[in-house]
Amino acid sequence: MSEKRNFEITDAKGGAAFTVRVVTRSENTEMVGVQEDGALKVRLKASPAGDPAANKELIDLLANLLSVETSKIEIVAGINGREKVIAVEGITTDDVENKLGGVAED
Repeated sequence: MSEKRNFEITDAKGGAAFTVRVVTRSENTEMVGVQEDGALKVRLKASPAGDPAANKELIDLLANLLSVETSKIEIVAGINGREKVIAVEGITTDDVENKLGGVAED
């Protein structure tokens, strides 16, 4: 007799996730604003956007801005593209808004 089983998908790490849009080949590495769709806009010196060096630069920047260790940040979608979904372990959405929300809208 086969038994059906329901699976629930939860955030097992307990944290926050948000979208980042990356612009590469910039003069500075910085967060520059929030797009109309809610994605954070980030400028990176490295290129292209999916390059491991650019992904490391992004994670380092976010770790610094959010005051967390780089090991707590993961690119969960879009690792090879310009638009990425970032998950941060051990931080709340309020923490993210408080630390990153002060940047003027783009």
